Formats: sequence, C-alpha cells, structure tokens
Amino acid sequence: MMEWRRMDAALLVLLLGHLATALEVPLDLLEGLPQPPTITHQSPKDYIIDPRENIIIHCDAKGKPHPSFSWTRNGTHFDIDEDPNVTMRPHSGTLVVDISRAKAEHYECVYQCTARNKHGTAVSNNIVVQQSRSPLWSKEKIKPIVVQEGVSLVLPCRPPAGLPPPIIFWMDNYFQRLPQSSRVSQSLNGDLYFSNVLREDSRNDYICYARFPYTQTIQQKQPITVKVLNMDAINDTMAAFYNDTDLFSEEPADERRPSFLIPSGPSSSKTVLRGQVLEMECIAEGLPTPEVSWTKVSGDLPAKRTSFLHYQRTLRIVNVSESDAGDYRCTARNQLGSVHHTIHVMVKAAPYWISGTPRNLVLAPGENGVLTCRANGIPKPSITWTMNGESIENSPKDVSRKVEDDTIIFTDVQTGSSAVYQCNVSNDYGYLLSNAFVNVLSEPPRVLTSANKVYQVIKNHRALIDCASFGSPIPKIQWYKDSRSSILEGDPYIFHDNGTLEIPIAQAQNSAKYTCVARNKFGISENQIYLEVKEPTRILTLPEYKVVQSGTSVVFDCKVKHDPSLIPNMIWYKDEGELPEDDKRFIIESDSLTITDVTENDAGEYRCLRNTTLDSVSATAKLTVVEATPTPAVVSERPDPPTDLELTDQEKRSVRLTWTPGDEHNSPIQRFLIQYEDSLHHRGHWHNLTEVPGTKTTAHLKLSPYVHYTFRVLAINDVNWSRPSAPSKVFRTEAAAPDDNPTGVHGFGTEHNNLVISWKPLTGHQSNGPGLRYKVMWRQNVEGAEWMTETVANSTKFVVSGTPTFFPYELKVQAVNDHGEGPEPAGILGYSGEDLPVAFPENVQAIVLNSTLAKVHWNPVPSKLIRGHLKGFKVYYWREHEHDHHKNNNNHPKQILTFSGNHTHGMLPGLHPYSRYLFNVRVYNGKGEGPHSPTQEFETPEGVPGPPTSLTVTDTDIDSLTLEWSPPHVHNGRITSYTLKYQPVNNSNELGPAEELDLPANKTSVTLSNLKYNTRYKFYLNAKTGRGAGPAISQEAATIVDEALISQLGVDVDTGKTPTSHPIAWPSSHRPPHKVRHVSPFGNVSSSVGEDGALISWEYWGPEKNVYVEYILKNSEGEEEWQKELVNGSQNIMLKGLKGGSSYRVRLVAKGHHDQPLHLSEEVLVTVPAVVSRQVDIATQGWFIGLMCAIALLILILLIICFIQRNKGGKYPVKEKEDAHTDPEFQPMKDDDCTFGEYSDNEDHKPLKGSRTPSNGTVKRDDSDDSLVDYGEGGDGQFNEDGSFIGQYSGKSASRDTAEGHESSEAPSPINAMNSLNSFV
Repeated sequence: MMEWRRMDAALLVLLLGHLATALEVPLDLLEGLPQPPTITHQSPKDYIIDPRENIIIHCDAKGKPHPSFSWTRNGTHFDIDEDPNVTMRPHSGTLVVDISRAKAEHYECVYQCTARNKHGTAVSNNIVVQQSRSPLWSKEKIKPIVVQEGVSLVLPCRPPAGLPPPIIFWMDNYFQRLPQSSRVSQSLNGDLYFSNVLREDSRNDYICYARFPYTQTIQQKQPITVKVLNMDAINDTMAAFYNDTDLFSEEPADERRPSFLIPSGPSSSKTVLRGQVLEMECIAEGLPTPEVSWTKVSGDLPAKRTSFLHYQRTLRIVNVSESDAGDYRCTARNQLGSVHHTIHVMVKAAPYWISGTPRNLVLAPGENGVLTCRANGIPKPSITWTMNGESIENSPKDVSRKVEDDTIIFTDVQTGSSAVYQCNVSNDYGYLLSNAFVNVLSEPPRVLTSANKVYQVIKNHRALIDCASFGSPIPKIQWYKDSRSSILEGDPYIFHDNGTLEIPIAQAQNSAKYTCVARNKFGISENQIYLEVKEPTRILTLPEYKVVQSGTSVVFDCKVKHDPSLIPNMIWYKDEGELPEDDKRFIIESDSLTITDVTENDAGEYRCLRNTTLDSVSATAKLTVVEATPTPAVVSERPDPPTDLELTDQEKRSVRLTWTPGDEHNSPIQRFLIQYEDSLHHRGHWHNLTEVPGTKTTAHLKLSPYVHYTFRVLAINDVNWSRPSAPSKVFRTEAAAPDDNPTGVHGFGTEHNNLVISWKPLTGHQSNGPGLRYKVMWRQNVEGAEWMTETVANSTKFVVSGTPTFFPYELKVQAVNDHGEGPEPAGILGYSGEDLPVAFPENVQAIVLNSTLAKVHWNPVPSKLIRGHLKGFKVYYWREHEHDHHKNNNNHPKQILTFSGNHTHGMLPGLHPYSRYLFNVRVYNGKGEGPHSPTQEFETPEGVPGPPTSLTVTDTDIDSLTLEWSPPHVHNGRITSYTLKYQPVNNSNELGPAEELDLPANKTSVTLSNLKYNTRYKFYLNAKTGRGAGPAISQEAATIVDEALISQLGVDVDTGKTPTSHPIAWPSSHRPPHKVRHVSPFGNVSSSVGEDGALISWEYWGPEKNVYVEYILKNSEGEEEWQKELVNGSQNIMLKGLKGGSSYRVRLVAKGHHDQPLHLSEEVLVTVPAVVSRQVDIATQGWFIGLMCAIALLILILLIICFIQRNKGGKYPVKEKEDAHTDPEFQPMKDDDCTFGEYSDNEDHKPLKGSRTPSNGTVKRDDSDDSLVDYGEGGDGQFNEDGSFIGQYSGKSASRDTAEGHESSEAPSPINAMNSLNSFV
C-alpha cells in the first residue's frame, strides 16, 4: 500500500511540474506587490570574528511589507533591548555588538535570525560565532640536539592550537626561510623532517613560526640547535671521559634502505569530505635519500585535480568526489631497496543540493504547484519540513498541502495559503537549510521588458528577443511580426518557456517590429520590440607572410567589409600581445599596419583584429627579419618610360593594353599609371584611367562608347615618375544609347504661374553617341493626368508657363542621342511657383502665464490658402504703455518672434510686468508673409519691483542716523510699501541681530535713533508691490564718537590720546547739539629711531582689520606714492631700510569695506640720523689676535689633562660603574616629576633577559606564555599578514647568547629581517 502511495505521489509531482513554474516576484519593478520574506544576506554558519573589532552578525531580508526581525541565541529568544552592547541596524536584522564595553567571548554563541511579515516567516542558518585565537607558545627549555652524520632527524614544531589553525613555516635568525629539498621537508603538521643529516645541517637557529591570519600576528618557538658530528669528532669528544677509547667506528652511518617516518606501519586510512581537499603525505628516511612516488591501486589519479607538493612527499587532490575513494600507495625507493605504504581513503559527503535549492512559487487561486527539496549526502541525509519556522505538523491544517518526503504538493490553492517553507537536510557531516515561499496572488499580466527595445544581431547568427513578464497565473506569451494579422508559429521560430523568441539563423527579412502579448484570465499586456539584422564583417585583403631585411619597412594589409551602420575597430597584436603604444615605428592606419626601421625583435606573428559591437574577425601573418647585406652605395634614378604599347582583345567597350617596362635605374618600379586622351571630345587633355602594380605589364581596360581613345603609360619608383611613354594607336569605340540619365532633377517656380525643371547635364563620356539631348516630361500630380513632353538640347533647364500657383508636378528627364534613349528615369516631385498667403491665422488667443511670459495660440491656415511651402508663423507684438504711466501715442517698437514649421502656439518671453500689449499673427511661405490677424491685446500682471535707485546715509550722530532713498526705476506694479532691515557688524565682520521696519510707499527717508555709538551697521532696503518684495539695496554706515564726552574723559579728539584703556560709557546727556565730525580710531602715535630702523607705536580702537602704516619722504612731490607696510593686528612695527639723514612723514590707515571711507591717524615726523661709516678690518687688530691665541692655548691644556686622566686606568666597583653608566631606558621613572629615580636591585623591576623595558614604563607580566618579546627577537613580537615584523627589531642579548652556546651569530640587520619576512607567508 505504501508503494502505491509513493507511485501516486511521483505521478502527481510529474504532472504538477508541467502545470506550475517557479516565479520570483520582481519587487523592484512592481511596487506594492505582496511577497513573503526572503533572506538575502546572512553571516556564514561558522563565523570566526576578530576579538579586537566589533562583532557584526548579518541578516538582511526583503518582502512586502518589509519584514521585521528577531533573534535566538543558543536556542532561546535573544532580547536585543535588554543588552546595552547590542544594537540592530535600521531596516535590517543585522546585529552590531560593541566590544569596547564587553568581552567578545561572552558572545560566543549560536545565533539564528527570523524575518517575518504578515505573509510568512523566513529563518537563517544557525550562525556559530567564535572569536579567533592566537595563543602564545608555552615556555620550554630546548636542549641542543647532537646527532651522527647520516641518521634521520625530526624537529618538532607543535604550535599552540589557534582558531583557525596557524600557518607553519621554518626560518633562521636572519628571517630567511630554511632551504628544503627531497632530503629536508616540512610535514603537514609543521614538523621538520630530515631523511638523513649532513654536516652542513649544523646550526643553532632552527626556528618554527606560526602565523595566525585573523589577528595578523606571528608567534615563534624557541630556536633549536642541531650539531651533526662525524665519527672522528665524536671519538675526540668522548676520549677525555673514556681513556681515549674510540666509541664509534671511523665510518659514518651505514647506507640503508628506506623506511617511513610517517605514516607508520604498512597501511593507514583517511576520511575526507566531498568537495574538500585531500592531502596525504609519506616521508621516508634512508641513505641515500629515497625518492617518493604515488599510485592509486584501484584506478588512475585524476590528472586535472592532482598535484604533488614537498618534493613528491605530499599528494594533493582538490574538489574531492566520490570517485576518489579507494587505496593509494606511496613508494619510497633508493639504491638499496624500496618500501610501500597503502592509505585507504573514504569519501563522505555533507548534504548537497542535487537540482538546486527549492524555488519560490507564485500561484493564482485554484492553481497547483510543487516544492521540491532534492539533496544527497554520504550517509544519506534526512529531510524535514517546517512552515514559517515552526514544525509543519504543528502548523494550521491546509487541505491543499500534502507532504511526501522531499516534496510538498499543493493542489487548488486558495487566497491565504501564502507562507514560507523551510527545508532542512542533515547528516553526520553537516546540514542545509533553505527557505522557499508559496505566494498566492491574483495579478494581471505585466510585460517587464523595456518598451521599444532594439536588438541587433549579425546575419546567420542566432537572435534572442526577450519578453519578460509577470502575472498570476503565469501569463501565456504570443508573438506577432509587424502587423497583428497572425500569430508567429513554427519554423523558423522557437518559443521558450520564459517568453523569449528565438530565430536560430537570422536573415535580413527577419528585421522587423515584433509585438509580444502576455495574457492570463485577469488581463492582457503587450510590448513592441525591434530586431535589426546586420551584415557580417568580412576580411577582403588578408595580411601576407613577409620576409624583410632589418632596417627596412614592412606593410601588412587588413581590409574588411562591414555593415554600414556598424563602426569597426582595428587592433593589431604581435605574438598575442598588443603593440607598444609608445613605439612610433608602428603606424596603424584604417586598413594596414606599417613597421618602419624593422629590427630582429620585430619578427613574429602579427594578427589584425577587426571588431564591431556585434562581431569580430581576425587574420594572422608571420614576419621574418633577416640581416641586411651590406651593398655598395647605389645611385637611383627615376625609371625610363615604358615602350612597345600594344592593343589586343578589342571589344565594343574594352581593350587589353600591353607594354614593356623601361630601365628601373636601381629602384624597383612600384606601379604603372595608364592615361588616355579623347581626341573626339577633349583633344590635348590626358586623363587618369587606372593604376596597376609594378609587377604587371598588361591591363584590361573598360571603356565608354563613342570615345576616340589614345593611351600612354607612366612608371614610378622611389625616386619619381618616369616620362610618359609614346602614345598608342587610336582606338575608337562605337556609339550607343546613353547608359545614364541626368541627375539632380528639381522642379520649382520663379513666378506664381510657372514651373522651372532643372538638371545636371551628362558629360561627353556619358553621352555615348552624337546628338545628345534631353527629353523633359511633366504632369500634374493627380490621378489621371497626362504626361507633357518636350525635348531640348544644350540646356540644363526648361520653363513651363501658365501653371496654377503652387501645384505639385511629377517630373522626369531622360537622356537621348541618335542611337536611342537612356534607361527609364525615376520620377521626382516638384512644385510650381509660390505666391503670398491670402489668409491669416484665425482664433488667435493669448494666455498670460506670469508677469513676463505669455502663450499665443492660433488655428492652422489651410494649405490651399498658404499658396507655397509653409515656412512658419510670425508673431508681432509691442507694448502700448504701463498701468502706472499716462497713456500716450508713443508706443514701444514692435518685436517679432518667428516660429518655424507648422506650429499652432508659441511663447512670448521677456515681457514687462504690469503692462498692456498688442499683437497679431501672420503665416509666411517661401514668397513672403500673408496678412496679419486682427490685432488683439493682453495685460501682464504685477511683478516684484526692482531695487530702490539709491540709498544714502546722512546726519550721522552718536546714536542715530538718517537714511534717504529714491524709488525703484522699475516699478512693475504699484509700490505698496518699503521694508528696511538693519543689523550691527562687529570687528570680525560678523552680523548681529536684525531689526526690520515697514515704511509707507510715500516715504523716501527715515531717521533711526537709539543706535549704539561708534558701531557699524548694515542696512537693506527693498520695495514691495502686490506681487511681493523686490531685490534689496544695501549700505553700511557707522555711528560716531561724542567729542564732548571724549574730552570729559581725557581724550584729545585731534590726537586720539587717552590716559585709560577701560571701556567708555557714553551718557546721553553729553551728546553734542550739532553734527560732529569723524574721529580717528588711532591714538598715542609715537616713534623712536634705533640701529635697526624706526619703531612706530600706537593705540587703535576701530573695528577695521585692514590696518597698515604709510610713509613717504618729507619733501617728496605730490606725484610720489606712499610706501605701505601691513601690521597684521599688532600695535607697533619696525620700519627698516630708511635712508640715513632723511625725514619721513608717517601715518596709520584703517580700511573698511570698499564703500567706507579710510580712517587716517595724525602724521608723525621721523628723522633718521646720518651715520659715519668706519670700515675696520678686525682681523688686523692686536687685541683680537691676542684673544685668539689665548683661547687656543687653553684648549690645548684641556686636551692634555683629558688624555692623562684617560690613561690612568684604575678599578671601580661594579655598583659604581652601574650607577655611572646605567642606560636611561632601564632607570625607573618618578611619578611626580618624570625624572629618573634611584637604582634598584629589586628583582620585580628587572626586565626579562634579552629584552628591553617598554617605553611606557610597564613590564610584561611573568607567566608561562612566551613570545618574540620574551626572547629579545623583536620589538613587540607582532607581524604583518605577509609575515613581516611590526615594530622595531632588536637583536639577542648577550646573556641569551651565553645560555644557548658560543656559536650564536650576531644580531641580524632589522632591514634584512623585514625584507626577508616579506617574501614568506
């Protein structure tokens, strides 16, 4: 019974597979379409984090409406709001953990994200968060290893376990990677294996390094010392203890057959997962060094996936599959024998998808569908289904749903059945989790492909025309070509399930407009798409094989034919590499490549690639360069003219011309030029007929009828053209009817009642015979009209009179001679003469859009009334007056706007607001303008006014001033009021709070009171109309200082000097009754003269920042300019470079804005005294010579004393030497004054051996961990990711060298250390 149920389910699945197709809802294109959630991005299942950075656990999803997010941690709900260190990104489920306030290990858990909306719930994988670890090497004492030469040796590494595991490599003290070979190699676990040791393997710096990639740090094991001794050395060493008795024979270790160091025993087994990397190793010892080889017992090794590492000792197979299971044999062999080891490989597999992840279903009510979850694994995985994150057994019952193992079958689904289903596939080696939703929608079809999209394809290629659509049920797609007369079916069309139309072999007749129509029971949608079939690109002239001498030039031709609508691109390659752009010897033209001054390096294969946007073609040719053979200098001349011209193969319209070339004169002939003379039509005139290559001496010439031909030939070489050959015999071609008709036929009128027919005449060659004339034919372009004919000769036009005005005519002009008529000419359309239009546009209206723009409409004029080619319309308009001015008869000049073409409206820009306009419209043709329409009018509304004409400041007082202005020049309406805005300006040119006043329209001045004294203000004034405020005019002014109050407080108004620097309060009772003059902001200006120059000092209390000093000679004339020095905010300056014995006028200047007056200080007079120059040579003075001698004697005495003290010697206590020579870096720092403290013998403060105390004063804790810092091998023990150290390198300490033996080398250069490590890892 169970078997029958499974068979029924399988048949149902097969049937439903044809009924329903998975469909992704295009949310980006279809706004508002409901969709269950879909996980779009999530962190990996095994998520290793850097403990130094914030933890970010990704979870993003899409859906309509946008889903909300929640998390579980270790299987229980994770309340994000309860943890202050965890936040969730907006519009996302991504978690961000701030580890600055918490430890990363507290968040090492299993997380799962849930995204839900009202249509379903999607869940993420289980995300296992673990922090990366890079533990230190445990401290250990490694004893030197002494081995006998020839024996095997293993140096263990055993790095600390990290997450992820570290990368192991061996280096020496100089950070150079230790050389490895078939004798010495590193195993997969990091140990270093010696198949046999040699004397040169002795060294004391075998160092194992472990690089931890996540933290980008490198830890090192303590160096291992290896000493390899031969028998003589061992006997000499042991004789001292054993009475000179030889303990070993004089021979080194015996030669021996191989044996395996790893793996042990004759066989072993290994398990690997499908898709991973299988690595097996066999390391053998023996003498001589054995060679290792690999075979697969049960088959062949997969060649493309197999590689051998570590000198054949490691077999590596990537992307393992089930076929890689079986027995593998490694064989170690040397001259004395061989040994085998068999490894049995078992391949297991974590679950993997067979036919992809389950696909989403979009179904209409009543439709059927299937969700499949096809997966496999070794062992076979189990499959479980959940709905919206809950067990499907615990979900609401749905009669339309049936679960059969790895399939869910939906029949007759109904609205409300939308949900997200999870398929979980698992076995012992992993799991797969996938979300797939079922979305029940009722949607009409929508075509998603862009409308009017153009597809281009090359002829004889496949054409694919897309018609992407969406709808529920899935729409049925039908295609039409050009008209909608019939549906495309059968050959040559192929119709794909996704709506794409395929034409397997596109031809020119397939170029057309195609219409795709999408239908379902809710509606219909269609789209037009265009297909263009282009001609293929073909090479007409292939590049040819060339052999050239070095130093010469070579040309490769590559001519192509392509579709005219496609632009080809030329690219040349040499030996599959592009030509150098900076080499000017390579000259690329449209259809050739020229190489000048060829060298031996230019030899090779050249390929020309001609590609378009749709196709490409290429061809290759080889260039061989040979050595240039030295030849004596040769004098080249132009060639002699050809001789022996002969005419053969004479036909009516062709003849063969043969000739004998003249002497080349040491320069090969490149080509021949054939010319002819027509003694019948153009005697004495030679015309070029054709050219042929210099290697040919004959040419087949195509000729025209009714011509008396005489031929001659010229030759050309590198020097010049030859003289023409002697003329050939005359060859006369027979007359015939014309082959061509006149071109350039036109029909037009010069008067309103005529028709002029013109054409371009034939040449004498085109006449083909005597009696050339032209048959002119015309008829009215109406049905049933008869042709009128007239034959004319020696003319290029014919005039037909008495025609109706501007009437269409069909015209033909045919060539005729005494031997017949030319071919039937094609007809062209012409018109008789034009006349002025007789009508004007009607229904003319104007619509005012705003105060400066109006739109004029009119009806089109009937074509019969235009009486000519419609050129366009002209609008005449002019301003009569403004509303606020008296009407007068002086109207403004008329303006004309022309609208070319058949328009029915036009825009009139640039109008004046608040004005009355008159306008009319006229139509015009090629003859001129017609009558104007009745003049109409329109009025523009008010606009904003222009700025006031002027704004001036008068009657400036201590706390008040008066503003006067003039009304705007442009009113643009009725001025209703003025707005005045003002605000103070401080010394930094910053604006203070603003005050605003509304003033009536009839006022032109205002007095502002209660202002601050000695303060600069900025004023803005604008006018208003009913439309709004216009632009403002601005002005700046400052209130003044009360002179009476300054005098009362001890200030000299003229000098600006004041005895106090305190702020001055200006009481209103001391305001002067009359207008006062401006007071200088400078005071207490003084000067003093010294050797360096004149020092000018002053006091300044003004707001301006641009302050500078001006000075000029006292008696200078008025035309001379003042010299300026900027003071940059100080209140003194040193004037240098003044002439001695001269007097200068000096003043200070403060400059405000460009519209503000300059503020000047009082002038001071500075007199520079004259100095008598005495030039004395100090080197000749006796006192100077005596002083220098004394200093030299004193230095000599001090040197002698120092030398004696240096050589005295003496013994000092160790404590005193340490006190005298302690390195400052080892001295403890005092906390209070940051000075070095007393010397201390306390062991707690001693630095580790071979290391230095860190510069921050801290000492590394003493624990069991070890690092480069503990052993003096580096500054901070940190490495970059590429293996290079981070920090300053320091060498080993002396104490460490002593402890490890006397053979330790010196500390390496830190630069070498950095460079060497950069090449590893």
